[in-house]
Amino acid sequence: MKIIKAISCTCALLLSAPVFAETTLRVATWLPASSSQNDVVWPTWADWVEEATDGRVKIELEYSSGHPKSMFGLVEDGVADVSFGVNGYLPGRFKLPAVVEIPGETADPEALSVALWRVYKQHFEPAQEFEGLKVLGMFVHGPGQLMTTFEVNQLSDLQNKKMRTGGGVVNDLAKRLDVVPVFAPVTKVYEMMQQGVIDGVFLPAQELKYSRLSEVVTDVTLFPSGMYTTAFTIFMNPYVFEDLSEEDRQAILSVSGEKLSALAGRAWGNSDLAGLEDARGMGVRIKELSEDDPITQAFAEKVDGMYDAWIETVADRPVDASAALEDLKRIAADYDSKEYESGKN
Repeated sequence: MKIIKAISCTCALLLSAPVFAETTLRVATWLPASSSQNDVVWPTWADWVEEATDGRVKIELEYSSGHPKSMFGLVEDGVADVSFGVNGYLPGRFKLPAVVEIPGETADPEALSVALWRVYKQHFEPAQEFEGLKVLGMFVHGPGQLMTTFEVNQLSDLQNKKMRTGGGVVNDLAKRLDVVPVFAPVTKVYEMMQQGVIDGVFLPAQELKYSRLSEVVTDVTLFPSGMYTTAFTIFMNPYVFEDLSEEDRQAILSVSGEKLSALAGRAWGNSDLAGLEDARGMGVRIKELSEDDPITQAFAEKVDGMYDAWIETVADRPVDASAALEDLKRIAADYDSKEYESGKN
């Protein structure tokens, strides 16, 4: 009789105890483990998510998931739960975030990432460019700079040089600088430079280390605010998101959005420092231009009008593009990175 009572009490306790439902979100990435996104951003966000959900939601990284332009489709189709992608790889679909790619604002990717997120929430989100995806964050990489196999003493030295381009604003930039664009993924740049197929490339300084470009370039020309940047979006499958409990949905959002955007921008910017250090160690000539340098001034003339061109391209979107642009500039200029020091992360 005592045994029966004991079994009954145990069953009652089990039935009354809360169910601990653990969920693992599969994050697709195309970058190598050494990249700042995989080495810093995803692991940090994973810790934040697990802590915010009291361990109910965990993150699992899946490598070699395909070309970056396929990430949007993978998440929309449910093949992956979370990923990030380069907006410019799907031309015509994501026009609005391209405002942040135009040169001239700041070389600080954290400031630009936060500015982009705030402008997205205030101005761009109602346009529903990301319909079918749950947007968790937006960020930019460090400023794109000039890497060549020849010394650049004046901007006209670039004329008719074969330069690798990857899409988006860089294509417009190539036209304005009168270079010969050669389309190829970043993974092919080392080989193409080594074989003399291209004379240079526009990329953030991190690639000097992570793509080993320090081995094949002779010169790096650093523009004060960079030559351009690239907008990325971090997103989740909306159905997977809705299947989570309300508590866990709110917990994930609390460690995403602006906080995640700032983290990503900062991490990618820090990797540029490692790239420049690697280049110096390899004996690459590094020329840091001032605002008053003739090359900088000539570049400013070449890119003049790019904001007006962006406003024209988004005329079919229900947004006040001019107001969004002004807010972007103001937020980036006023941003204080101390808001996201380790104590608040």
